[in-house]
Amino acid sequence: MGDFAGSKRWTGPKILLHIIAYGLATIFVVPVIYMIFTSLKPQGSAMGDLMDRFLPPFSFENYAYIFENAPVIKWTMNSLIIAVIVPVLSLTMASLAAFALSRIDFSYKKLAFWLILSGMMIPGEATIVSLYMVANSLGILDSYAALILPGLAGPLGVLIMKQFFDGMPNELVEAAKIDGCSLFRVWWNIFIPLSKPVLSTLMIFSFLGTWNDFLWPFLAIQSEDLFTLPIGIPFFMSSYNQDETLPMTVNAYASIPIIIIFIIFQKYIVKGVTLSGIKG
Repeated sequence: MGDFAGSKRWTGPKILLHIIAYGLATIFVVPVIYMIFTSLKPQGSAMGDLMDRFLPPFSFENYAYIFENAPVIKWTMNSLIIAVIVPVLSLTMASLAAFALSRIDFSYKKLAFWLILSGMMIPGEATIVSLYMVANSLGILDSYAALILPGLAGPLGVLIMKQFFDGMPNELVEAAKIDGCSLFRVWWNIFIPLSKPVLSTLMIFSFLGTWNDFLWPFLAIQSEDLFTLPIGIPFFMSSYNQDETLPMTVNAYASIPIIIIFIIFQKYIVKGVTLSGIKG
């Protein structure tokens, strides 16, 4: 009994860790709560005291308004199309590159690996001008291609997948070769099924990153029919209108898929990160 009580004792470091954890959780959750409550306030009523946003009256009229006055459904479909295609194609390419770097011997393999990793050392904003010029020269601006192609190069995915593949026993590959499997079949039939937790994690993060991307779509897209949700949000903002209700409504609506995905797949995220760390 004494041992059990002792195991439940709250030590100083344990208390500190809990305080930090709850503090961080509060920092992350409060803006979300603020956004949701503000989105439910009638237009023009969110310009008073801060606490007024958390008090009645509440209404869903803002949600009806954004659907009636802008092609929000079209923007949602655009975001969904891009956020599905980019992760699937980018992770396919990343896993193929990782498999080649992990299991195939070829000249200058280390150089190729470091060149891929160098993409992680350069901020995306630093390449935005050159990316725009390349897209313009290819004639793909203001199209789905402009939103999809730049997202296919994912050095982080290559690094994580390579770490995972490096941890797989060579006996699997040798046994598959003895059975007559080609390298492609080894990758598809053995490595991909075994790396599902890591792939799921990378898929989720890639989906969220693509869904939330603002800067590049804002620069590359001019047609309203091709807008994604993030670049549609400023449609409801104005330097002459300080009312927060409509922008917060669109933000709350755009956050729904992210919240649902995290609630459903959070165990896969934790499992994938843990496995990639162990295998690495």
